Amino acid sequence: MALDIVNWKAIVEALLYAAGDEGLTKKQLVTVLEIEEAELAGIMEEVAAQYKEDDRGIELTEYADTYMLGTKKEFVPYLKKLIEVPSKGLSQASLEVLAIVSYKQPITRAEIEDIRGVKSERILHSLVSKALLCEVGRADGPGRAILYGTTPVFLEQFGLKTLEELPPLPENAEEDVLQEEADLFFENFNQTFEDIK
Repeated sequence: MALDIVNWKAIVEALLYAAGDEGLTKKQLVTVLEIEEAELAGIMEEVAAQYKEDDRGIELTEYADTYMLGTKKEFVPYLKKLIEVPSKGLSQASLEVLAIVSYKQPITRAEIEDIRGVKSERILHSLVSKALLCEVGRADGPGRAILYGTTPVFLEQFGLKTLEELPPLPENAEEDVLQEEADLFFENFNQTFEDIK
């Protein structure tokens, strides 16, 4: 049965609503809708435009080739009241670990601790629980240590579409210089994280 663009938009909206916070990748949508990627792009543009034009509380967002429905930022204060959770930003130590993982991923806990010079297990668990980091595989060698990487939530929280949008670090820089540059980047975005949380 042929469907027009209005019906496609309604179907996409229903699918994204059902998918929740995880959203749906372009590949998933193309497979479910049985359409070409170019056609999907046109539909998603229409959906995004409709949310922008209408006086609605949600919007269509895209991060790392994944589409999701999210609350518009201007309504975040009301969500904070609803869930009654105080704002809590990231500690300096958490920002350090995020910086290391974002630029060096995939990376093991031992490698992170070698760079930082201190234990980082608790911080890693905290960042995983916030869905900013996740397990992306296992290292070769004895023990098969967990490899960590960033998540789509990380990209969303820091306003990035892909990791390529991270600011470039100087070539041939010393490790502590790289860490300092990365820390500065994440400090600038820590307030954004506080506002969202």
